[in-house]
Amino acid sequence: MEERLSAAWDRLQRLERRVNLEGLQAKVSDIEKQMADASFWDDREQAQRKAQTLDAAKERIKLFQSLREELEEADVLRRLAEEEQDDEVMREAEHRLGELERKLDQATVQAFMSGPYDKGDCYLSLNAGAGGTDAQDWTDMMSRMYTRYCEMQGWKVRRIDETLGEEAGLKSATLEVRGSYAFGTLRGEMGVHRLVRISPYDSANRRHTSFASVTVIPVVEDRELEISDDDLKVESFRAGGPGGQHMQKNETAVRITHIPTGIIVACQNERSQAQNKLTAMKMLRARLFTLMEQEKARKVEELTGQLDDIEWGHQIRSYVLQPYQMVKDHRTGVETGNVDAVLDGDLGGFIWAWLEQSQSPEPSA
Repeated sequence: MEERLSAAWDRLQRLERRVNLEGLQAKVSDIEKQMADASFWDDREQAQRKAQTLDAAKERIKLFQSLREELEEADVLRRLAEEEQDDEVMREAEHRLGELERKLDQATVQAFMSGPYDKGDCYLSLNAGAGGTDAQDWTDMMSRMYTRYCEMQGWKVRRIDETLGEEAGLKSATLEVRGSYAFGTLRGEMGVHRLVRISPYDSANRRHTSFASVTVIPVVEDRELEISDDDLKVESFRAGGPGGQHMQKNETAVRITHIPTGIIVACQNERSQAQNKLTAMKMLRARLFTLMEQEKARKVEELTGQLDDIEWGHQIRSYVLQPYQMVKDHRTGVETGNVDAVLDGDLGGFIWAWLEQSQSPEPSA
């Protein structure tokens, strides 16, 4: 545990340097002096911007103060447990350190958020690739994995669209994720994810490899992009489901095609056709906004966030259940043998490692 505490202190100090904690404290002092001036609110728009900057800086400073206090408390508990040889106190210290490590993961993620939409909500879409029924089952497993991860972050997550597989699983699904830094946190998950396991759908119990892709796009405000009604083809259809008495008999689901680009979005899990259309339009607006920002892309599939091939050779991460257990991120080299924890939503280590790697080198102390 002593090594884990030392590593946690090192991470915290590196984070404080990266976010320039001393500079934030100086900024807070400067803005507070400006706010004390009677003329501060003469330019209301500028004053509001500075007030928002002040609140954000104070919130970040408070976070790091809290992390330091919790680290000190965990260290004190660890020393007390060793002196008293108290296993119960040591378990409490380890529990607190585990919680603190998760908070450090979140703080690390937020330290690398600089994009205009990183702080906001997002849509996470999953699509089955090569692998047939196994790939569709893998897509369903990934939907659960990301749902669990989002719930652990305290975010609100719901499935707003899905296409069921013929035998099992999902051909595709779209999750709406609402929470602080949802887009910035999840954007690094975009890519192909590979699963290797003994197939439960193979009577010969052979090992199969299957693939699914993840696409993440930010939720944008309605005012940021106007869409002409003449460019839209709106269709209604029956929402998919288990059939029988639960089958949706009314055509409440909505599919919208943006004619100039060919982008298609759908929503079927809202309570009414009007709500489904509203959600589908939000998704379309987000997809179009992403298209506009992909200046170097040449094909519509690239512009709309679709991957070239959801198959071997394009994966960003492999999840191996057989013949050994290992999850490895091919971009960062981060790996773990605790596959069950990862599939249950423990993705923090992969996410912050990619964010750290994708940034410029850490400034010197």
